[in-house]
Amino acid sequence: MEFSIVHELPGRIRLRAAKGAFNKKNEAAIETLLEAQRGVKKVKASALTGSILIYFDEPYRGRVLSATSLLTKDIYDDSELYALSRDSAVPSLMGSIALMAARSVLRMMLPFPLRRAVSVMRSLCFVRRGLHSIFVRRKIDVAVLDASAIVSAMARNDFTSAGVVMTLIRLGDLLGSWTEQKSKEDLAQTLALRTERVWLKRGGEEIEVPFAEVVKGDLIMVRAGSVIPVDGRVAEGEAVVNQSSMTGEALGIARRTGHSVYAGTVVEEGMIVVEAIEIGNATRISRIIKVVEESEERKASIQGRSEHLADSIVPFNFMLAGLIYLATRDPLRASSALMVDYSCAIKLATPLAILASMREGVKHGILIKGGKYLEALAAADTVVFDKTGTLTVAEPKVVKVIPLNGYRRDEALKLAACLEEHFPHSIAKAVVRKAEEEELRHAEEHAEVEYAVAHGIASSLSGKRVIIGSAHFVFEDEGIKISEKEKRIIDEESGHYSLLYLAVGNRLAGIICIADPLRAEAAPVVADLRREGIKRIVMLTGDCKKAAENAASKLGITEFRHEMLPVEKSQYVEALAGQQKGVIMVGDGVNDSPALSAASAGVSMRSGADIAQEVADVVLLENNISPLTDAVRIGRRTMSKINRNYCFIVCANSLLLALGLGGYISPALSALLHNLSTVGASVYSLSPVLERRRTQRI
Repeated sequence: MEFSIVHELPGRIRLRAAKGAFNKKNEAAIETLLEAQRGVKKVKASALTGSILIYFDEPYRGRVLSATSLLTKDIYDDSELYALSRDSAVPSLMGSIALMAARSVLRMMLPFPLRRAVSVMRSLCFVRRGLHSIFVRRKIDVAVLDASAIVSAMARNDFTSAGVVMTLIRLGDLLGSWTEQKSKEDLAQTLALRTERVWLKRGGEEIEVPFAEVVKGDLIMVRAGSVIPVDGRVAEGEAVVNQSSMTGEALGIARRTGHSVYAGTVVEEGMIVVEAIEIGNATRISRIIKVVEESEERKASIQGRSEHLADSIVPFNFMLAGLIYLATRDPLRASSALMVDYSCAIKLATPLAILASMREGVKHGILIKGGKYLEALAAADTVVFDKTGTLTVAEPKVVKVIPLNGYRRDEALKLAACLEEHFPHSIAKAVVRKAEEEELRHAEEHAEVEYAVAHGIASSLSGKRVIIGSAHFVFEDEGIKISEKEKRIIDEESGHYSLLYLAVGNRLAGIICIADPLRAEAAPVVADLRREGIKRIVMLTGDCKKAAENAASKLGITEFRHEMLPVEKSQYVEALAGQQKGVIMVGDGVNDSPALSAASAGVSMRSGADIAQEVADVVLLENNISPLTDAVRIGRRTMSKINRNYCFIVCANSLLLALGLGGYISPALSALLHNLSTVGASVYSLSPVLERRRTQRI
């Protein structure tokens, strides 16, 4: 397999495979094959980004790269290997726990000599882990303590305690792996761009070819309703292109010869021929993905913090056990320091609390992708909103009709709707919908309608030419003159709305003001966030200052940035994240993706662009932002629950340790009570953090 190294840390490397090297179906097979190599700990392959992330022991770097280069499609695209890797996927959580319980019961029914042999065999993997930590990683961590506790119990002929310890460790490992796998499966989103075949213009002919065969310079024909599959330049034709997923603009924009277009955007009207300039990994979408990957490398994890805490306690367990043995020469008392394992409860309770909160979030319309994002939500003191599609509904709406030159308001709106009803684009629908709401009926009195793609509509009525459309169409193409008074009106309203111009004869008959209205829930959410303790709320928008100021005042937001390009949004969020405790970025477009990734926690909606959902750390499962406050509450209360669990675990196990050292309880009873305290902490971890006030939404 051909690849390039895009990022590397000690024991961790990310490779980028050549275009088309593998697909979604091959991911599991590639992971299985590489994980079978000596020195490889974990592999994550992503056909979406064409990347392979490999965790390995540092001395084996050369072997890892060699093994990857030797992989060919003949090897990892084999159907039997695919079936094998698919079958080896993590099963359901309840099924795994049930299987573990059944095995435990079966072992208890075995004769003692056989049960002892099984325990010894089971202990070997834990002993290997401990030895690996000591001699390879050169660390005294939880793996060493686990191995010591198991060996100590078996040395005293206490195979029951050893078995319980091994089972609890396995259960913790299972919960951690399942949480990660479940999150990965639930959140596996793909880009909207799923083009398999395209139509090209070659040698004066139109031919259909597989998208994989497209090369730079090819002329791709894109008709209304189709996705543009490449970054390129319009070579022929005119069209209205919906770029909301890429730029956040709610309205379609005109694209004609010489204009740039981007992969993943959609042609709403017309037909264009696009000259391919960037394909595959070189497209703007792919560059966004690269920024996202680089940002992901810098994020921390609550699981990592709990494991670090657990590891940091381990040396004290050993020191205490050694001191006790030196003072008492009693191996039973000394073993109490090993049997009372703080780390076991910490490592088990934390993933359980995370899993419970993730599931509770789904019930409340919030998909949280992992523990590190719960931690980020909890720590955040700043929320940044992208305006279009997030604080607004991203659906054009007529908010004002300004009649001019003797025409009545109703007359201007009725005539505009009469022309626009022949065409299905979003602005036309908004005009027709407004007329219907006001019950304005009209008879078909105009002549045949002429439509200029991306410009406007023209017809004739009572011998006069009637036109409706953009400023370019009305004032430049059609030559309609305006007075100073009309110019002042246009200057004033253009700062707040998108304008549609209606002219009859050679004079303006009216101006239709179109806006992207604010979401009904937006202002209450802003107020709720402030009550929840969010100190700073910022709105980012590409709109002009007047429009931004108007929207911010309605929402109760005092801080905003206007006329921002997508790259500026990302830079702003990244800078803000370096100043504040934590930053939540809320957006829904492809252009928001780098900013979502730069934030401590990125939040998108189910209705947002596919890549925004892919990049976001939290996805709101309904087409509104109301659950955002609950997401913050879940994060904060989950962290509080984990911290309370830490206190309980330390206090309970310290008490057991003191009782064991004083000789008041035996090591076996100490181990039993320790395990019961672990179960208690785990049960508490599963308790809900939100009030039961809302029903399940999905």
